[in-house]
Amino acid sequence: MNQRELKEILEYEPITGLFIWRKNIKRSKTAKKGSLAGSKDSKGYIGIKIKGKAYKAHRLAWLYVTGEYPNKDIDHINHISDDNRFSNLRLVTKSENQKNRKLNKNNKSGFVGVSQKKSGQWQAHAQSDGKNKLLGTFDTKEEAITARIKANKKYDFHKNHGT
Repeated sequence: MNQRELKEILEYEPITGLFIWRKNIKRSKTAKKGSLAGSKDSKGYIGIKIKGKAYKAHRLAWLYVTGEYPNKDIDHINHISDDNRFSNLRLVTKSENQKNRKLNKNNKSGFVGVSQKKSGQWQAHAQSDGKNKLLGTFDTKEEAITARIKANKKYDFHKNHGT
């Protein structure tokens, strides 16, 4: 798939992040000219099937605008998997993408990289360049959060990381 082929089949609106079929697609009940292209997968990403091949809409958006199929990850800056506005997408390495993750559902401290040990003390840790770094063990949650905030700056985490 190249940009020219993509633009013949789909229209992309960078402001809304939506794809619209430019023409009817044979053997498809849903791919009709003028209709919205794609559907959500189990992780909330929009997928679009073209000529029997499945594509992620955010990767197609990158191709559509830049002319290059992404050779790295595409990060949804605001953590919303189906928000494919071009202003919400950035080309990143896997390591950079991990530095803009949302807070895990099972996080009990309310702050990424901060957890409480069985002893009652608090630990701060950060993962950068594939290495888990223990930032320290602290008597209070606030001290652990402060250590993690410093690490976020030191290791260049995205400002939305953990939100």
